[in-house]
Amino acid sequence: MEMTGEQLIPLPREATWRALNDTATLKDCIPGCETIEQVSDSEYQLTMTAKVGPVSAKFKGKMTLSDVDPPNAYTLVFEGQGGVAGFAKGQANVRLTPNAEGTRLGYVVKAMIGGKLAQVGSRLIDGVAKKMAEQFFTAFNQRVSGEQGETADKFFSIPPRGVRQ
Repeated sequence: MEMTGEQLIPLPREATWRALNDTATLKDCIPGCETIEQVSDSEYQLTMTAKVGPVSAKFKGKMTLSDVDPPNAYTLVFEGQGGVAGFAKGQANVRLTPNAEGTRLGYVVKAMIGGKLAQVGSRLIDGVAKKMAEQFFTAFNQRVSGEQGETADKFFSIPPRGVRQ
């Protein structure tokens, strides 16, 4: 399953890039995320809870950044195990484009699940995956634009990963 979308973020591209690479922001915006820990420049360990129809599972997995092109784009890949509920895999290709009002954040998300979760029906799974992707990008936009003062200052003052000042 593949979903596409975009958000207009009222911050410059570099500040938006820094926010996309901030573990606290990611944790707050990923639906059901309980913990996230950066293991290296491009890898994170995380735990999250997801509910698909009658099946609820706690996933432990890793999230990896690839095709990193600061401050323009990256691909975020997730692989997680949910015990007897099954597994989840997905990726999000994220592209940032400067815009007169800030930054246009475009995304293409692909998701795949297996095990008990896959047995609840593809329509239900597609709906939940789409909802989770929309929730993440909407929450991200609200977090970085709704807290213009403190949060925006934080992202303006930290140099983006991979970009030298």
